[in-house]
Amino acid sequence: MIFAAACGTQTGQTGGGEAATSPKVTGNVGAKPSVTFPQGNPASKSSVEVLSAGTGASVAKGDTVFVNLSVWSWDGKLNTLEGSTYDTKKTEPITVNEQMPKVMIDGFGKTKLGGRFMTVVANDSYTAQELAQAKQNGMDTSKPRVFVFDLISTLPKAATGKATDPGVKGVTVTSPGGDAAPTLTTKTSAKPPAELINKTVIEGTGAEVKKNQSVVVHYTGKLWGTDKQFDSSWGKDPFTLQGVGTGQVIKGWDQALEGAKVGSRLLLVIPPNLGYGDAPSGAIPAKSTLVFVVDVLGAY
Repeated sequence: MIFAAACGTQTGQTGGGEAATSPKVTGNVGAKPSVTFPQGNPASKSSVEVLSAGTGASVAKGDTVFVNLSVWSWDGKLNTLEGSTYDTKKTEPITVNEQMPKVMIDGFGKTKLGGRFMTVVANDSYTAQELAQAKQNGMDTSKPRVFVFDLISTLPKAATGKATDPGVKGVTVTSPGGDAAPTLTTKTSAKPPAELINKTVIEGTGAEVKKNQSVVVHYTGKLWGTDKQFDSSWGKDPFTLQGVGTGQVIKGWDQALEGAKVGSRLLLVIPPNLGYGDAPSGAIPAKSTLVFVVDVLGAY
């Protein structure tokens, strides 16, 4: 992912004088931007500039936003384009939270969907500890970065719509509606199924997830029979699975998510041979039957 790579491999500038002006961005929202850099040293202070305010909904902290993103390394010489989703033709979901520089949070807060903003992220966006860690990891901290974001849409925080009883003996799913997390109950004496169960609790209206796509979900996982929760993304950022059907997750997930409609809430009951098998994994004992409720929020 371009954003993860751009934010995870370098921080900002560590020295040099202030540039006379900011970079100038040209081009229409929805098309790859061009950036003209000023003469002289790169900026040593971070900044944000709203280039097009947008006419859609506002973006708040905690929202996950699909964006088109272009990133430049501003060294005052080559000013290299590091990547653009307009080249990969693959938008990216970005969750607006405290893990990103404040100047970016400000940009998202000042720009509505359909708009565009630019941020210069220099070393003043990072703590001394973060800069020291970057240096220790051999990362280049000599150049600020220039990000241009085009805001496309926000992901829902939960699957919404009419919920139906999945009809799995021993398992209940309660869907409170709105953005609230569903409640999964798995305390039962019923015998666990030997085959994968994939039931639709809420049917989404989006496109079907295809093999090799990335999918953004919220989920809760519990052990069959005990009602013991071993993992959940609720209360945190949504989970992004990159490459459905390619073995990045357990087989039960790969099989269930491929073909699922975006916007759906799924109940998955995964037998050991499609889960972790005879080996324990963290809080999951060996030979466990796993139960998940999964909200399919987006795919790209």
